[in-house]
Amino acid sequence: MSKAPQNPDHLKSLVSVLPDKPGVYQYFNTEGKIIYVGKAKSLKKRVSSYFNKDHDSVKTNILVSKIADIKHIIVETEEEALLLENTLIKKYQPRYNVLLKDDKTYPWICIKNEAFPRIILTRNLSQDGSAWFGPYGSVKMVRTLLEFIRQIYQVRTCNLNLTPDQIAKGKYNVCLEYHIGNCLGPCIGKQNEDDYSQTIIDVKNILKGNIMQVINHLKGTMMQLASELRFEEAHAVKEKLEHLENYRSKSTVVNPDIHNVDVFTILDDIGIAYVNFLKVANGAIIQSHTVEIKKRLDESKEELLEIAIGEIRQKIFSDAREILIPFALDIEFANVKFSVPQRGDKVKLIELSERNLKYYRLEKVKQLSKVDPEMHTNRIMETMKRDLNLERHPRHIECFDNSNLQGTNAVAACVVFKDGKPSKKDYRHFNIKTVEGPDDFASMEEVIRRRYSRLLSENQPLPDLVVIDGGKGQLHSAITIFEELKLFPQVMLISIAKRLEEIFKPGDPIPLYLDKNSESLKVIQRLRDEAHRFGITHHRNKRSKAFIVSELHGIEGIGSKTADTLLAYFKSIDAIKNATADEMGRVIGKAKTTIVMNYFGR
Repeated sequence: MSKAPQNPDHLKSLVSVLPDKPGVYQYFNTEGKIIYVGKAKSLKKRVSSYFNKDHDSVKTNILVSKIADIKHIIVETEEEALLLENTLIKKYQPRYNVLLKDDKTYPWICIKNEAFPRIILTRNLSQDGSAWFGPYGSVKMVRTLLEFIRQIYQVRTCNLNLTPDQIAKGKYNVCLEYHIGNCLGPCIGKQNEDDYSQTIIDVKNILKGNIMQVINHLKGTMMQLASELRFEEAHAVKEKLEHLENYRSKSTVVNPDIHNVDVFTILDDIGIAYVNFLKVANGAIIQSHTVEIKKRLDESKEELLEIAIGEIRQKIFSDAREILIPFALDIEFANVKFSVPQRGDKVKLIELSERNLKYYRLEKVKQLSKVDPEMHTNRIMETMKRDLNLERHPRHIECFDNSNLQGTNAVAACVVFKDGKPSKKDYRHFNIKTVEGPDDFASMEEVIRRRYSRLLSENQPLPDLVVIDGGKGQLHSAITIFEELKLFPQVMLISIAKRLEEIFKPGDPIPLYLDKNSESLKVIQRLRDEAHRFGITHHRNKRSKAFIVSELHGIEGIGSKTADTLLAYFKSIDAIKNATADEMGRVIGKAKTTIVMNYFGR
């Protein structure tokens, strides 16, 4: 049997909101020390598996019993998760990652810094001036790529010291690779260094993903050879081009040129801001950390980010010479360059940091809604108050929508939200009584007047906010009745137009456009959609009933009272058509039953 983890309720809340995304998870003990690092195709499914069953492994059961906290880092692919897991394990050496050897590293492709450079697979990075590409997820991938390169280019595989002096001495002999056409014999002066250097330039471009540059170079070479009638050599170049045309994927996973860089991004929220920090060394992320900053004043994002950068760098003793940020800051550190990247791998690092922030905030919101629903509600109310520039929290909201079909059976719906959630017992339908034809503005006036005249006369509580489904016209109709009933300023009023989701407010000719991801807009959209659904359902029911009654009224000898009696008993026209004479006779009598039966061909 597995032992219970530390603080199971806290861990359960963390696991319940993990994203279904690839990434790396980290387990911490009560002292805040990392005790395990793992990778996952789905963070939610993998981490959940540790807590929803007993494990055969004693090690795993002990690990679960030691877990006090969980953190994670989201990445794009499983391969990136694999690389990041390895980096974190090497850095922190968690106690329960004992099955992973300390010397395990991922493979790189190295173009050696030497005369006639070799292109080799290696697991050991070194600062010797060589060019490095990777890391790669598997040795098989690297070997496949090297095989592809050697299929196109003749590069040497020997480890001879091919300096000009050594070659001039004539101490080397060609090997089998030369005789089978895989090497052009630089060891005996058969290939000069300039020609070999062009090969290395092409290989670097392939590894960087700049394949078109290589293709264009080879096309030029092929055309030149053909113009010189060197058709056999031109054909060999053509074969290289065909291989490259079929090669599509970018080889490298991480850019090793990005070394010792800090990445900071920020997400601003009500009363709080979140700042994410990524540490990049040798092209790999070795650290990720998100902090929360509680606001005391209405500080700007720039001010908060500057504060966070200073505190975090001091806390982690960072000596990075470059800091990547999402927007320019008026800040200077000694011997540090601040950059706002516009393209390439550095922009991808900014985007990765921002994705981690969004998921972190989403998880905090979900946890808060489960652990402290009242605080979660208060946060939404404060967000709506700020976004809509309201005078108070809109805890009681009512939304109206009109519905009619070619001017017939006009109805309206009123839905009610309390604390941001539907209060269905307070929903109301309205049949339009005083308006002839499809006049949405007049219909809105009637419904608003009827709704709030009744609430005022019965001394019922009024809403904090009323939302009208429509643009300026519908809003103006509501304003007319609000002024007539003296509802301002006790009740706040807005409307939402469907086309661009514009928010209109009384006295303001310029519409308000909320961010499409804002919680305020989502609450208003849900109100509007719920009012539309509720109104359409009532409208359809009314049309259906009207159709049935009108058909029964068309039967000569059957009055409206009899028609209503039939409909009330049998519920539908099909049930009336299929009823037996005895059933119908008990409801409307034998004589009228005969008339109805004859009408329906019975």
